[in-house]
Amino acid sequence: MEILKTALEGVLILTPPRFGDNRGFFSESWNKKRLEDAGVYLPEFVQDNHSLSAQVGTVRGLHFQSPPHAQGKLVRCGRGRLFDVAVDIRKGSPTYGQWVGEELSFENGRQLWIPAGFLHGFMTLTPDTEIVYKCTDHYAPDCDGAVRWDSCGITWPLEGITPVLSGKDEAAPLLADFDSPFGFEG
Repeated sequence: MEILKTALEGVLILTPPRFGDNRGFFSESWNKKRLEDAGVYLPEFVQDNHSLSAQVGTVRGLHFQSPPHAQGKLVRCGRGRLFDVAVDIRKGSPTYGQWVGEELSFENGRQLWIPAGFLHGFMTLTPDTEIVYKCTDHYAPDCDGAVRWDSCGITWPLEGITPVLSGKDEAAPLLADFDSPFGFEG
């Protein structure tokens, strides 16, 4: 398992090895023991999510789930390509408001680990893109929140297009107007 740190403490890029032959490939997309052997300890996962975005330029996010049901997410692309983003929203963090983005695709097999205390969102780069992710807490509608996708200074890869958004994401508050429920614990 290749493990890369990002500019945001705690956000990781994980790339499991693939073993292929003329039939295709096999990969362990999640192996707790291998990660712990490499010194990476992630919380327990309790829910898997899978979504399909039909159109190029679909933006989902920037989402979070607040305490007491805050979620960490291990995100990968099951089909197609997407630009996946994490934004630090931990009050008092030296990287508050900063973001990292990574292209995840079926081809590259990369995954992004996004701990609780970060916004998560993505933009699809191909039609019929599937995202698959593990969560550390169950969905709790009363803790569900969002920040506007274009208010964090993110350099989205498909500039100049009109993104496909949900009503919730269109109406989300700007980062500058957002009162984060997360604190930084050094």
